[in-house]
Amino acid sequence: MFAASPPRPAHLALASGSPRRLALLQQIGIEPDALLPADLDETPGRNESPRKLAARLSLEKARAGAHVARARENLSPCFVVAADTVVCVGRRILPKCETVEQAEDCLRLLSGRAHRVYTGVTVIDPQGRERSRLVETRLRFKRLSSREIEAYLAGREWAGKAGGYAIQGAAGGFVVQLVGSYTAVVGLPLYETRALLDGLGFPAHDLRAVGAAV
Repeated sequence: MFAASPPRPAHLALASGSPRRLALLQQIGIEPDALLPADLDETPGRNESPRKLAARLSLEKARAGAHVARARENLSPCFVVAADTVVCVGRRILPKCETVEQAEDCLRLLSGRAHRVYTGVTVIDPQGRERSRLVETRLRFKRLSSREIEAYLAGREWAGKAGGYAIQGAAGGFVVQLVGSYTAVVGLPLYETRALLDGLGFPAHDLRAVGAAV
């Protein structure tokens, strides 16, 4: 009789092109085998709340990544991780800023006041099981002077960032208070991500690199 072949090791794909999310996964010892960014329309639906938007987009990104992973033999079997971050003041959803005007508007709105960041994270396992978590973080910025805003805009850390700022950069000096998850504000809540992977059977607890990004 022939011996049974050992099970193929699981792969992991990150459904994002964000260097911040990649660095966060690497921080807990997980090196994705592939980066599979999803090209989605991230426009909020009519009357869609910030928390529902973050949850929906993380799920849609994960499903898009899983669809691509299933078509690639070198990624079978594959876990897929995706996340989305939404910054809001009340129910007003702030944009992922593409222009300096957008970023300036966001910073002036956030100056001296509280806001919330919702980050949805979704994991899909090789059998298609989906698990998601939504993390809410409350922050308050110091009152920003015109000079501080101008200097931050000149540094261009705001480009492509929800709410016009990156907390892991110079804007970290604007934060007076943070209640929730710092890593969620950066882009990927590590505790929740690791818990979802563990719950679906991925050996994230080993804290070992599992592949090489391609």
